[in-house]
Amino acid sequence: MASSDLICELCQREVQSLSRHHLVPREEGGRYGATAELCQPCHSTLHLTFSNRELALQYNTIPALQQAEPLQKYLKWVRNKRIQKISNKRGKRR
Repeated sequence: MASSDLICELCQREVQSLSRHHLVPREEGGRYGATAELCQPCHSTLHLTFSNRELALQYNTIPALQQAEPLQKYLKWVRNKRIQKISNKRGKRR
């Protein structure tokens, strides 16, 4: 697969690099479970938007993530962007 053929499974964009997302987070028992190849912006956004418990119980498939109400605005925004990396920080600020 050429580097120009990398497609994010969530936003469907062609990207320069992908990271492995455990559909059920490792901390919730998904260490050896199904994974998806995501671009960095999508991967970071998932972990900022949902807790590991929510990902494990409600959003453990690509279709479930693509239909998740909290992601609709983000997915609509990112689909036509050429962005490869975003620096959003994990963890909630108080």
